[in-house]
Amino acid sequence: MKCFTKTAALTAVLALAAVPAFALPPQAQVPTNQGTAHMPDNPGSQGAANRPATPGPNASAKSKGKAYGKLCADQSKKHVKGTKGTPFSVCVTAMAKLASEQTKSPRNACKSESKKHVKGTKGTPFSRCVKAGAKLLKDKADD
Repeated sequence: MKCFTKTAALTAVLALAAVPAFALPPQAQVPTNQGTAHMPDNPGSQGAANRPATPGPNASAKSKGKAYGKLCADQSKKHVKGTKGTPFSVCVTAMAKLASEQTKSPRNACKSESKKHVKGTKGTPFSRCVKAGAKLLKDKADD
């Protein structure tokens, strides 16, 4: 009797496990594209060749911030009275000048950055900008 109870319980569990498989609609009704019908056949043909890889120095601040924000992330975003922009915005503009080849030297591009050391930070805003510019030029040369 004990064996009969175990067999009946096992059969019931297997039957309940199979119910969801039979509840699915027939295969002909399931869409085959799974949400990709709106995508083009060749995603690379959407004008990517006509777009520059990085925005130039005259681009909006929002587009420059996204493109060079990672390189200039260590710069302060606090405005210092008497200076034009923040160290972060000056760094982003310098990266745009380097990318568009208005200047070929990170030192010249970052010349408007402060060379004063800020207590508690590593390096000066100028040195961090030059380092980011050198990384940008290296990455650009690798491409």
